[in-house]
Amino acid sequence: MRQAEVLYKERAAGTLTQLDDGSFTFRYNDAWYTATDTPSISLTLPKTKQEYTSKHLFPFFYNMLPEGANKKTVCFELRIDSTDYFGILMATAKYDTIGAIQIKKIEQHESS
Repeated sequence: MRQAEVLYKERAAGTLTQLDDGSFTFRYNDAWYTATDTPSISLTLPKTKQEYTSKHLFPFFYNMLPEGANKKTVCFELRIDSTDYFGILMATAKYDTIGAIQIKKIEQHESS
């Protein structure tokens, strides 16, 4: 399982998770979901539900990925498989993105 924090204008809005079977969930944080002054992060992920599931990376996040030569360069330099969309997203959407959304990898710690 891999997880990333989804920030909206640098405020934590929710968590994007890739499960071990390759499917995805996006869940709004409790405070973000219940607040009346916080927007949905996308028209395709409205705050009418707190959690969404998908067999594939949600189109909203997929559309944040680099394409063409930029994607090839990122994958080569960072040694990321070109079909690892979640890995590419976590590597490229953490700083300067188009729009208000940033994606920050949540480090998983193994329990002993």
